[in-house]
Amino acid sequence: MRKPKKSLILIAVLLGILFLIPMVWMVATSFKTDTEALSSMSLFPKHFTFDNYVYTLFGQGLDVPILRWLFNSLFVGIGGSLLVVMIDAMAAYGLARLNVPFKKFLLPMFINTLMIPWVITFIPLYLQFGNMGWLNTYAALIFPYTANAFGVFLLYQFFRGFPKALEEAAVIDGANKWQVFIRIVLPSAKPMLWTLGIFTFMTIYNDFLWPLVSTNSIELRTITTGIAIMQQGSFVSSYGKLMALTTLATLPMLAIFLVGQRQFIKGITQTGIK
Repeated sequence: MRKPKKSLILIAVLLGILFLIPMVWMVATSFKTDTEALSSMSLFPKHFTFDNYVYTLFGQGLDVPILRWLFNSLFVGIGGSLLVVMIDAMAAYGLARLNVPFKKFLLPMFINTLMIPWVITFIPLYLQFGNMGWLNTYAALIFPYTANAFGVFLLYQFFRGFPKALEEAAVIDGANKWQVFIRIVLPSAKPMLWTLGIFTFMTIYNDFLWPLVSTNSIELRTITTGIAIMQQGSFVSSYGKLMALTTLATLPMLAIFLVGQRQFIKGITQTGIK
């Protein structure tokens, strides 16, 4: 195996530092007072304070449910990711292994939908959920993400390369197609499922436009729309508190990635090999 050139390693390190600088600035500013955040040009605070976090989470002067926003984002992100993984896994396995009618035409059709911009489907989705009476509900925040062609294509590549001998052995032992899928195929696809789940969670958690339009209740806002509300409202000149809120918003994504990091890297590696 060829070793990477030192120049490539140096470029990767420099790019990593460029990506980390905004994160470091955000976290450092969250520990500054509002006065210091506005007046000081230093990266790190002269006097560390946790008041921004205490006020953001438990401030008596706040009339917005920040903890509820965090819960909404987690609930919607995890719920939507689980639905995507389940639906896409069944669809991909059916296209890859089962005798599905017209599957030679279905797969290219799924892949072609990847070229359709999200904005084009925005108005039809809004009208559809409005007619169903689902606007301003959790259903409107979850169901638009419940299936996507990217997940089907990603898992399809894995299922195509899965050894048929393992499935045939399970059938000989008396397993039906559903048991083969649940007990044999899915456990082997765990890295790919984690990869799809993490990508989906990040997409749903970071989405701003759809939650902003599909909900109008302050209790149903997600953390991304909540940050925009606070940036134009109570925290308009309180950069320390705004950065504390932003730092808190990044923690769930960081936690999800750290939990599934090993499976995520394995899944990315398998995708590259395929």
